[in-house]
Amino acid sequence: MNAAGPPFSSHAFLRLIEDYGLTGHWNWAFEANIQTWSLGFYRLLGLEPGSVRPSYDLFRDRVHPDDLAMVETVSEIRVDGLLRDHAIRVIRPDGSIRILATRGEIYVTPEGRPLAAAGTVLDITEPERLERAQALERQRRLALFAAVRSFEFSSSVDGRFNHPQELFSLTGLPADEIADNPYVAIVAQEREHWRSHCLAARSAGSVHITTPLVPLMAGGQGRFMVVTVPVLDAQGRIAEWSSLAQPLAVGSLAVSGALRAGLEQAVRGHHLRAGRALLDWSMLDMARASGLSLSTIRRLEANVEAAAARSRHVAIAALRASGIGFRLMDHNRIAVLCRPT
Repeated sequence: MNAAGPPFSSHAFLRLIEDYGLTGHWNWAFEANIQTWSLGFYRLLGLEPGSVRPSYDLFRDRVHPDDLAMVETVSEIRVDGLLRDHAIRVIRPDGSIRILATRGEIYVTPEGRPLAAAGTVLDITEPERLERAQALERQRRLALFAAVRSFEFSSSVDGRFNHPQELFSLTGLPADEIADNPYVAIVAQEREHWRSHCLAARSAGSVHITTPLVPLMAGGQGRFMVVTVPVLDAQGRIAEWSSLAQPLAVGSLAVSGALRAGLEQAVRGHHLRAGRALLDWSMLDMARASGLSLSTIRRLEANVEAAAARSRHVAIAALRASGIGFRLMDHNRIAVLCRPT
């Protein structure tokens, strides 16, 4: 097959479609020779998550023989720093074939020596599955907005906002006006205060909560709470900012997608230990419940694992399944609580 430009979109969309089994990601630290695969990446290759140790050679073994020549070798990646975009076929253990679009990036030292690699893989075998995933996400967002006037949006690291239609419906402001100045959606007397607050938090790379007064198209004004979190890439760098806005009076709402991932990346070792203690779990209990190794649990609790490591999300999912919750509080503090299961 020929290489093709994969239809990659925002981090939020890629996280969404991983739930549908359509995407996965991987990373590779060269010096330690440690590779990590997401649950979705295992599934794209037709493998049970955690059933085999991640290996680039194992990935190449799954590539269709006619497409293997275009896929970089270990030496080309680790020594030459080559990692191109492709559209390739992979053969799963059951004999089925999937077409995957791949996109990768090499990270180098200041001297230009390859240090690590990371990539995202998207299943493009059936384009209609992507379309269905997008349609379901649109329905979910519209239902959320209709019920409580809650909506999600994202912004890039250079400050470009991706505002949804819900914001325009809420305020009555035209898209081009908000595009020129996203803070125009805040009443004039509070605009500079919240703009300065947000810019300072973004500069610090921190989670932040704002409660601006917003003009409403229906008349009057409404106080909203906006939670914004940095979403990190495999190297711990901010890939984008994800936000959830809702009327202040609504209270807490369940979050998903990139926003949830960003919030979970802020959970540190002492939060995990607290959750484990509330359940009276040992580290070994935690390892068994999550399917992670005991050494991985130790690294997570010692804050040695990268903030964006998939293992962090797996550990948190195990705690959630047993009734542990994490709540963002004022001043970016995270509360750990135990709910009845």
